[in-house]
Amino acid sequence: MTSDARTLLQVSGLRKTYRTGKAEFVAVDDLSFSVRAGGALGIVGESGSGKTTTARMLIGLERPDAGRILVQGEPLAATVRGKAARLARAKAVQIVFQDPYLSLDARISIGATIDGVLRLHGLTDRADRAARTKELLAQVGLGEREATALPRKLSGGQRQRAAIARALAVEPAVLVLDEAVSALDVSVQAQVLNLLSDIRRDTGIGLVFVSHDLAVVRYVCDEALVLYRGRTMEHRPVADLLTHPGHPYTQLLLASVPRPGWDPDSISRRRRELDPLPAAGAPGGRG
Repeated sequence: MTSDARTLLQVSGLRKTYRTGKAEFVAVDDLSFSVRAGGALGIVGESGSGKTTTARMLIGLERPDAGRILVQGEPLAATVRGKAARLARAKAVQIVFQDPYLSLDARISIGATIDGVLRLHGLTDRADRAARTKELLAQVGLGEREATALPRKLSGGQRQRAAIARALAVEPAVLVLDEAVSALDVSVQAQVLNLLSDIRRDTGIGLVFVSHDLAVVRYVCDEALVLYRGRTMEHRPVADLLTHPGHPYTQLLLASVPRPGWDPDSISRRRRELDPLPAAGAPGGRG
């Protein structure tokens, strides 16, 4: 895997194992990919495929057993000590979770939450912070009413937009979205996906979209990487991969999407036939 000045994120040989009692399983095995400025990579797989473990390693919540993660050519530190190091890590990679309550303080208004992030990252002038908060909220389609509201007063889509604004406040190089639209209604999903497409076009941020939903990946990503039991099955441009899937697991994922004439029994049989495929570890690994 080569790197150049426009490569924001470079992952090489990533591996993560877990122990449960005496048993050990490999959640992610020899995973490599890169994301260029303004690019969007979809990491696709079912529960247990290793995609969420990958997201957690990208933001430092899990430490890989092997491999390396570079952001703008600099290694992502395995351990972070001190305020300066924590702030640098935050500016490298941010995440938006499926549940925005994980990043929004229920006791603080949306505007105050973003103001606090800006202050933490060195914007000391109150008027400048107010202007930047307004700009960030406008960027995600929120206004003054939402700025003064507590998270519980907003809809699910509004909360997710606020979580995106909070993540963007530190101007990260890479934004990881872990099933970030899966809990939203279809119409709201489309709004958030359009928003993300606009943001990466306007800012050059790199997106890593972790999802089980192939329709979402098709809509927002340039490339897709298919994980099965922690290993890469395919990694190609989205249009090519979804139109001409080469691996049986990718074919199964596409066939599993309900449609007219869909046969669940046939899907179940095909899933059982996958069992002999090489796996990165014992079944039941973290997703």
